[in-house]
Amino acid sequence: MKKRLYVAYGSNLNLRQMARRCPTAKVFGIGTIKDYQLTFRCVATIEPEIGKEVPVGVWEIQPRDEATLDRYEGYPNLYRKEDIQVTMSDGTEVTAMVYIMNRGLPDYPNASYYRTIEEGYHDCGLDPQYLKGALEDTEMRKKKQ
Repeated sequence: MKKRLYVAYGSNLNLRQMARRCPTAKVFGIGTIKDYQLTFRCVATIEPEIGKEVPVGVWEIQPRDEATLDRYEGYPNLYRKEDIQVTMSDGTEVTAMVYIMNRGLPDYPNASYYRTIEEGYHDCGLDPQYLKGALEDTEMRKKKQ
């Protein structure tokens, strides 16, 4: 079976959620996507933004995990898949698949979804300031609509 690296920046950072959704997925490590920022369109997505970065979890997934993720992420209608460079915590670079929202307007996530992401940040040891910053960014973007 061909394994693939998958980048999580939202609710799929949550270890319990991923264990339910993709039981054969294995944590590969944590890293950063450079020149992108985390934002919300009711659900999490990333957008290009020079000078910003997004902390991520990287999973090693099997084809059946990817098929499950495709369904959960609404691929290809809601999210598209791209390969992206990730700088791992040890400084190495890897290429991994990421889901990026196709379109949508800035909007807040619901409380339950946000808590799931918060738990994922805790699970992975990521700085929650990035998550709080994404909410602040969403608020600014909503005001510009």
